[in-house]
Amino acid sequence: DMSNLDTLIDSTTKVVSVVHQSNILGTVNPVRAIMDRAHEVGAVGIVDGCQSVPHMPVDIAEVGADLLMWSGHKMLGPTGIGCLYGTTEILEAMPPFLTGGSMIEMVSIEASTFAPAPQKFEAGTPMVAQAVGLGAAVRYLEDIGMEQVAEHEAALTAHSLAALSAIPGVRIIGPSTSADRGSTISFVVDGLHPHDVGQVLDNLGIAVRVGHHCAWPTCRRFGIPATTRISPYIYNDESDIDKAVTGIIAAQEFFGVAP
Repeated sequence: DMSNLDTLIDSTTKVVSVVHQSNILGTVNPVRAIMDRAHEVGAVGIVDGCQSVPHMPVDIAEVGADLLMWSGHKMLGPTGIGCLYGTTEILEAMPPFLTGGSMIEMVSIEASTFAPAPQKFEAGTPMVAQAVGLGAAVRYLEDIGMEQVAEHEAALTAHSLAALSAIPGVRIIGPSTSADRGSTISFVVDGLHPHDVGQVLDNLGIAVRVGHHCAWPTCRRFGIPATTRISPYIYNDESDIDKAVTGIIAAQEFFGVAP
């Protein structure tokens, strides 16, 4: 709901931080409009691209953010590494938060100066193995093409939404159509805690995430303790979705809550 954007972001706003694509609802937010409003009132605009950059073409200039970040492990890369894009103005104004080797320009007893960005934010021994791994993941996705990644995910999302909606007692948390949403789909099953659903699926060799997904306020907004979440990606096909659906029905039958 963008109708109250000008009220939420006003002259007292200093920072506007928003997800590009929600990791619990799957919603793709109109980040350019939000960033434009932030800049109108002189606020810094920050976009979390962890769920968008690995899954769809993202034009940093079109996003319009002052800072845009994303993680490596969600785009086939190693854990422990991510990326931060920032405008020159913002990065020059930001002080380093860690000190150490390779981020110093000059040191004396009286004072010190720091190297320019990005070096001033990369103190000490760099994450060499992780950087090499992330670079390989980026090249792999580039070879496939992010348009093709998004197209594949859109088809899986539509199939997943239809299949989940057809199960009595299952409620999708988030948009029920594939328009303006990503492949992350959270749901609840009447009469079952998400952890129980996840355990049954795990026993069947189906990997899902259960919990509040670092989004407690969102769960409270929908009046639920947690959700079960599927996240189809390029290595999945419709048969994987169908196996998950079979597993959900098996969980309902096992716990005696099948409609």
